[in-house]
Amino acid sequence: MLIRLLQRAFGVDPEARPLPGPQPPDRGPFRRDFWRSPLRGPWLASLLSSALLPLIVICALTGFISHVAYDSELGGNSVTGGDGLLAPIYAALDWPAGWPWLYAVNQGLHMVSGLAAIPILLAKLWAVIPKLWERPALRSLAHALERASLTLLVGASLFVFFTGVLNIQIYYPFGFGFVTAHYYGAFIFVAALLFHVAVKLPDLAKAFRERGIVAPLREDRASTRSEPPESSESAPTAPHAPTISRRAFVGAVSLGSVGLGLMAAAQSIGGPLRPLGLLAPRGRYYGAGANDFQVNKTATAAGIKPAQTGTSWRLELEGERSLELSRDDLLGLPLSTQRLPIACVEGWSTTQTWTGVPLRDLGRLAGVEDADELFVQSLQKAVLGQTTLNNSQASDPRSLLALRVNGEDLSPDHGFPARIIVPALPGVHNTKWVRRLEFRRA
Repeated sequence: MLIRLLQRAFGVDPEARPLPGPQPPDRGPFRRDFWRSPLRGPWLASLLSSALLPLIVICALTGFISHVAYDSELGGNSVTGGDGLLAPIYAALDWPAGWPWLYAVNQGLHMVSGLAAIPILLAKLWAVIPKLWERPALRSLAHALERASLTLLVGASLFVFFTGVLNIQIYYPFGFGFVTAHYYGAFIFVAALLFHVAVKLPDLAKAFRERGIVAPLREDRASTRSEPPESSESAPTAPHAPTISRRAFVGAVSLGSVGLGLMAAAQSIGGPLRPLGLLAPRGRYYGAGANDFQVNKTATAAGIKPAQTGTSWRLELEGERSLELSRDDLLGLPLSTQRLPIACVEGWSTTQTWTGVPLRDLGRLAGVEDADELFVQSLQKAVLGQTTLNNSQASDPRSLLALRVNGEDLSPDHGFPARIIVPALPGVHNTKWVRRLEFRRA
C-alpha cells in the first residue's frame, strides 16, 4: 500500500493526463515503433536491476567506509571541503590501525563491484531507453517529477562510474577535484536510486510473477518472443525478429561483468592474478627489485628536488620538546621490520616489508608518551603533503617512519629519506618525503 501511494504521489500513474498545451509530433526515436528489439520489456529490465542493485549497494557502502578511513574531521585530512550534515557521523567513527589489510579489502570490493556493475548498468540503460524518449514527455506535474528523478539517476550513475574509471587510471581531464565530485555525485545517485527502487519494486515483482525469474533464460532464439506492448513502454509495439536470445544477451553481459570484476580484483590482490590487471595504472609489471612496486606520484611529479633529500635533510620532531634528527640518527635508533600493505583509493594494493622507527618511539623522544594525534608534514608542497593520524594509528607498534623497504633504502619515488607506513591506512595518508612530525595531546 505504501509503495502504491508513492507511485501515485510521484507520478507513476497510468491514468495521468498530459499537461495542457501543444505536444511535439512523434518522430524518430520519439515513436514507440522506432524501438523494435523483442528483448526489451519488464522482465529483462527487472533481471538486470536485480543483478545491478547488490553491486551498487556494495560499491556505495565501501565508498562511504573509504571516506570514514580518511578521518576527515582531523586537521588536514578532509578532501571534500567538509562533510556537512554527516560530519558528526564521521567524527564518531575513528578508523583503526587494526587489521593491516582492512583498507585494501574495502577498496578492492569497491573497485570490483563498481567495475562489475558497468556492463550491467549499460545493458539496463539499453533495455529501458525507449522510456527516456517517451511521448508525451510530460503527462502531468507528477510525471515531470518522475522524469526529473530518472534524469538524476541516469546522469549521476554515468558520472560516478565514468569518473571512477578515469581515477583508476589516475587521469583527470576534467577541471574539478575528483574526490569531491565523485563523493557528492554518489549521494545524488544513491538518493535517486532509492526513489527509483521504491517506485519500481511492484513492477519488478509483477514481471517475475508473470514470467518467472529464470524461465525466459531457457528459451533459445527461435522461441524468443516480445513481451506485450501494454506491459511497459519499453516493450516494442512492432518488434523485429530476434537476432539473439535473452539467454545469450544476459550471458554476454555477465561475461563482461565478470571480466571487468576480475581485472579489478587482479590489481587489488596481485600475486598470480597481477597479469590480469589490465586496468592497473602505469602497467602491470614492476620488476623484481626492492623498490619495484606501484608508485602513484614520483618524486619529480611531486616537485621533490635531490638537494632537499640529501645529507642536509633533518626530521623535525615536535611535542613536549623539539629536536631534529638526521637519517643516520634515525638508523641508529631501535628499528622495527613489518610486512604491511599500501592500498590506494584507485583500488590497487601492494604488500612490502618495511624497516623503520616505530612512530610511538619517536613520540617518546618528543616527550609525548601517548599522542592523541600525530600531524605529519612532507617536503611536498601540496595538500597531499600533510596528514593527521589518530591515536590508534600513531600508537600502534607496527606504525613506522620507514627508512628501508625489502632490505634496501627507499628510492626517491617511494619517499626517501623517510615515509609513513601505518596498518590499514589509505595510501594517500602514508605520507612520503616526511620532514616534520608533531605529536599532539587533546
